Amino acid sequence: MNKLNSLHSTTDSYMKQKEMTELHFEVLPPIKLPLIKRIYKDHYPSAKAKKDELCIVGAINGTICTVVRFRSIEQYRLLTGMLVVPVHRGQGVGSQLLGYCESHILTSQDYCFAYSHLESFYCAHGFRTLAPNEIPQSLMQLLERYLRSGKDLIPMRYMGKASENNQLL
Repeated sequence: MNKLNSLHSTTDSYMKQKEMTELHFEVLPPIKLPLIKRIYKDHYPSAKAKKDELCIVGAINGTICTVVRFRSIEQYRLLTGMLVVPVHRGQGVGSQLLGYCESHILTSQDYCFAYSHLESFYCAHGFRTLAPNEIPQSLMQLLERYLRSGKDLIPMRYMGKASENNQLL
């Protein structure tokens, strides 16, 4: 009987721990923008959140640990400012955030300028690398400005969930 109680206690403890580490995603209301401005200041100083952007955050136990923004440019949106707080990196948090966005946010009008070392990461979430002639002019101007400043970026477009793309092949 003690072994059964011990096993039950261990299972309860595991389930509570699992619940505590579960990510919860939400669209951040503009009034809460200062929360992510602080995170950016601490971990990604060049990122500047603006109130006219769509901000998605992921939190564990009420503490924001990941964020991504969508900036409207003409009829397109640019995925920008994706950040996973360093202590949560390597745990799949970024993949879960993009998975949430795939299910609830992303459309074929969404683009991103991925750092070259993250190209495969974005490809795994339904983005496809673009040739220069496939980039809308308004986004191309912005990309050229970033490239002139020395950033190693690759233009990409969301083409649908990666699993849907594989089924089409």
